[in-house]
Amino acid sequence: MTLRLFDTATRDVRDFVPRTPGEVGLYLCGATVQSAPHVGHMRSAVAFDVLARWLRRSGERVTFIRNVTDIDDKILAKSAAAGEPWWAWAATYERAFTAAYDALGVLPPTYEPRATGHVTDMVDLVERLVDRGHAYASGPGDVWFDVRSWADYGALTNQRLEDLAPVPDDAPADPATTVKRDPRDFALWKAPKPGEPETASWATPFGRGRPGWHLECSAMARRYLGDTFDIHGGGLDLRFPHHENEQAQSHAAGYGFARYWLHSAWVTQSGTKMSKSLGNGLLVREVLATTNPAVVRYALASVQYRSMLEWTPDTITEAATTWERLAGFVERATERGGDVGDVQDVELPAAFTAAMDDDLNVPAALAVVHEHLRAGNSALADRSAAADAVARHHLVALRAMLDVLGLDPGDPQWARSDDSRYGGALDALVGAEIAARARARADRDFATADAIRDRLTAAGVVVEDSADGARWTLA
Repeated sequence: MTLRLFDTATRDVRDFVPRTPGEVGLYLCGATVQSAPHVGHMRSAVAFDVLARWLRRSGERVTFIRNVTDIDDKILAKSAAAGEPWWAWAATYERAFTAAYDALGVLPPTYEPRATGHVTDMVDLVERLVDRGHAYASGPGDVWFDVRSWADYGALTNQRLEDLAPVPDDAPADPATTVKRDPRDFALWKAPKPGEPETASWATPFGRGRPGWHLECSAMARRYLGDTFDIHGGGLDLRFPHHENEQAQSHAAGYGFARYWLHSAWVTQSGTKMSKSLGNGLLVREVLATTNPAVVRYALASVQYRSMLEWTPDTITEAATTWERLAGFVERATERGGDVGDVQDVELPAAFTAAMDDDLNVPAALAVVHEHLRAGNSALADRSAAADAVARHHLVALRAMLDVLGLDPGDPQWARSDDSRYGGALDALVGAEIAARARARADRDFATADAIRDRLTAAGVVVEDSADGARWTLA
């Protein structure tokens, strides 16, 4: 089956055909590093990590670019309020995003360019747009894209120009002296606002200023992926105005730009998009303080990328339960059959492949994973040699499928303990309790044995008795 993806531009599921056979250029709008990342930020990162993994697993060579917006109005305002240099503020939160990506198993992109490192590329693009009659300067440092000069403006989001409202973030630095031809024109280059540090602006042919947000991605995508590339991705909230404006300015400059547009849905709480500005953003560092990172990744990755993910108190509980089943099976099956080694070249079950090729239908793919989990557990319950071979078969298939999703419990990334000190202490304490329970049972002191088991259960530890002795897992 050919990979099919929902293209936002055509509003339809299309066969994915790379521009160059065997190679895929993928651009993802990354973080604006104004503050610490919350769970909602990680939805897009995990979704497109799964896409990149699947493309590579399908034999494609992927050039994956994920940018960092390290200068914008909010970064300047927040750093000024904190009395910190804007560049230091941005660097601090860029590191916080990198740490969150790493913790959740998001593979590094091929390159992660910063906006401030590509000012010359942006200036070249602005000059090209001015020369072609699609942009104009209205004062020192201010250059605007003329939306009325581009007949297809609004095509990405299927909107008519006359129905669009101006975007507040694109207000001129000095409205009294800077006039836009149309209130919906958007900033390509922005004059400094009063009080902004001189280091946050650059000298250009249009006057001193800094880049508009939309300009950055067009310039960086072209720098690393060329005039035309395969896939542009981002969160659903970026469709308008950000991606609409990116497409308009790139097409107006004469570039093919993205051939497919993919957008991941939001993480919501009570039906509302998770957002720092709304005060409902769960910081990644706070969630990871009490939750295994693999569980958080499972919660984010287990829904189809275009489906909203409603985050409730049960989200982590359900993900943790599922993860323990998967990790527990891998641990037990590996003990029985030995390590299976690298699973990245294992042939995947046809039903799993069909699900992933169907617009990354992860829920359907996980249904195949759970079929193998059930069959594998049944085999483990049988002590015969033939059953061991069956369990190993399902172990290999399950790990290979989960590897595609970045969730292979056998991967060192997902060691059962996030911190060896805590894991070692927990293992020692629980082990001592289980040993005491075994002695009590040997002495036929069943009241004491039951009391120990009850204590462990109350602490969230599940004890399973088997012919090989007791084993434990977290509930």
